[in-house]
Amino acid sequence: MTHAVVAVSQDTSFKEIVHKLQERHVSALPVLEGDGRVVGVVSEADLLPKEARRSDPPHLYETPERLEEVRKSAGVTAADLMSSPAVSVRADVPLAAAARAMARRRLKRLPVVDGQGCLVGIVSRMDLLKTFLRPDDRIAEEIRGEVFGLVPGAGADLRVEVEDGVATVGGELPDSRDVAVLARLVRSVEGVVDVRFDLA
Repeated sequence: MTHAVVAVSQDTSFKEIVHKLQERHVSALPVLEGDGRVVGVVSEADLLPKEARRSDPPHLYETPERLEEVRKSAGVTAADLMSSPAVSVRADVPLAAAARAMARRRLKRLPVVDGQGCLVGIVSRMDLLKTFLRPDDRIAEEIRGEVFGLVPGAGADLRVEVEDGVATVGGELPDSRDVAVLARLVRSVEGVVDVRFDLA
């Protein structure tokens, strides 16, 4: 995660939010209460209704989504504009859980909070993707040293080669039912793109 995070307070103005987004080249900012707790996130998507509604006349019957756009288009502070409650993750959450939360909600950034809900950092999609830049030899070393030992009777009879993040496990596995377990364990290693088997 990135520890140096730009955030705004609930009374930050629309114009200042736009300025901070442009200045920092980010698409969203956490919104904080006075004690540093994350209470929402204001994003480019939260700001766009103001521009969209300028040329879009009101309709007699509005859907709930359009009513929310109308409400946000009238907003002038972060408190008016933010999406709340904020979707956030704790600092000790595994990368995979953060990635799932971002994918399910289609988020580009996710505030990272401590046990009291106070902002400690922010994780972006690129932060999560950086794990795939991990060197192949380090990935193979972790699989040999930590994963193989978790499968009963497998340790010395297995070997692994990693190329471009793809782990190929070869050798002998006493119980073929352990292949699915081994595949899951290997995929859980940071930097593994895929796992293949070449078992005797």
